[in-house]
Amino acid sequence: MTSLSVETLAAAATEPITSAGNTQLGVAVIAGIAVIVLLITRLKLHAFLALTLGSLALGVFAGAPLAKTISSFTAGLGSTVAGVGVLIALGAILGKLLADSGGADEIVDTILARARGRAMPWAMVLIASVIGLPLFFEVGIVLLIPVVLLVAKRGNYSLMRIGIPALAGLSVMHGLIPPHPGPLVAIDALDANLGLTLALGVLVAVPTVVIAGPVFSRYAARWVDIPAPERMVPQRPPVEPEHRPRFGATVFTVLLPVVLMLMKALVDIVVNDPANAVQRVTDVAGSPLIALLAAVLVGMFTLGRAAGFTKARLSETVEKSLAPIAGILLIVGAGGGFKTTLIDVGVGQMIMDLSENWAIPTLLLAWLIAVAIRLATGSATVATISAAGLVAPLAAGMSSTETALLVLAIGAGSLFFSHVNDAGFWLVKEYFGMTVGQTLKTWSVMETIISVVGLGFVLLLSLAL
Repeated sequence: MTSLSVETLAAAATEPITSAGNTQLGVAVIAGIAVIVLLITRLKLHAFLALTLGSLALGVFAGAPLAKTISSFTAGLGSTVAGVGVLIALGAILGKLLADSGGADEIVDTILARARGRAMPWAMVLIASVIGLPLFFEVGIVLLIPVVLLVAKRGNYSLMRIGIPALAGLSVMHGLIPPHPGPLVAIDALDANLGLTLALGVLVAVPTVVIAGPVFSRYAARWVDIPAPERMVPQRPPVEPEHRPRFGATVFTVLLPVVLMLMKALVDIVVNDPANAVQRVTDVAGSPLIALLAAVLVGMFTLGRAAGFTKARLSETVEKSLAPIAGILLIVGAGGGFKTTLIDVGVGQMIMDLSENWAIPTLLLAWLIAVAIRLATGSATVATISAAGLVAPLAAGMSSTETALLVLAIGAGSLFFSHVNDAGFWLVKEYFGMTVGQTLKTWSVMETIISVVGLGFVLLLSLAL
């Protein structure tokens, strides 16, 4: 689920680093994933080391030169950390400010007072869907995690009952709704109408997120009944702040990056002129890095100073926020390295080659191609781009409605069964304190439900429209 840099996306289109045949590449993929799973589950090796060794094993089995395999892995690790690592760090700082100032307590207490019992999962999916509309998945995660964990702990809810609806809201927005990069690229590749795709995407997204979120969370909570991990739950500060920030100021701080990114997306759609002064300003202000950095700086005043923090206390809060995320950064980065290694050895091209002669309906074909590339590479964005490029010739004679539905079918397929080659898998696992098996039974199943249900509603719309 990781958002890719331009360099990484370009690498997906380059020549593979090995001339291995499709059979050998298929064996290499299975062997690489098996090495990772066995090292983690049997030998209890740290996920960062397991992903590193699994990437090297993949290259060896695929017949790629070891030096090029190492280069692919390190390039993927670097681009992932560069794209996501700083955002995770800024999100951690913002989360710590929320916790230590009492702002997170204010949000949680307000939510618990307004929505209790059965209404809580619905409240979480609504919040996540709104926040996730303009945000990359990882940014939404780091903004929502403190609230999810605190609500689960303070309200004595199962973590899965609260967390799955939030994750579902973020994931559906990421895969189906522009202005996320995957859907936008598919819209451009298929020459689809953006407004129509957005409207149909909402029609598909609403029932999909309900089924994969609040409904599925009932079963996920039974399968994996775990509390919020103490090490990740923002703790009440040892010294209570002099004053708790007001609810309005706290919500404003949390939503500031959302508003900035949404403003950028709207200006890009309405103005669509890179030379326009307003668009140049919003492109900078609405970039994830600047938007989150602005929220952190604003939060130092609206949260920290409002709570009576001194400059020394603010500095201490920032310092303490960074230590717990070191392991997460390494694991997420290694997941990106494994994904890039998969792409560079030619797995994405292998999947496309094998699917060229499938004689099945176009919408289903597009979904299956995206599914196969998603399973092989772990990237929803790469799956969307590759599938859109492959089926683009089929969209030439389609109506605008059919083309929009084709975009949505690809987006649904790109979310299918996130597993160990997806950096998002490791992000969810570490934040929620789950084992690999527990993450597969909850997060991975949820992603599969989103993909299958999303396709189902796309097919229904194709019959009705």
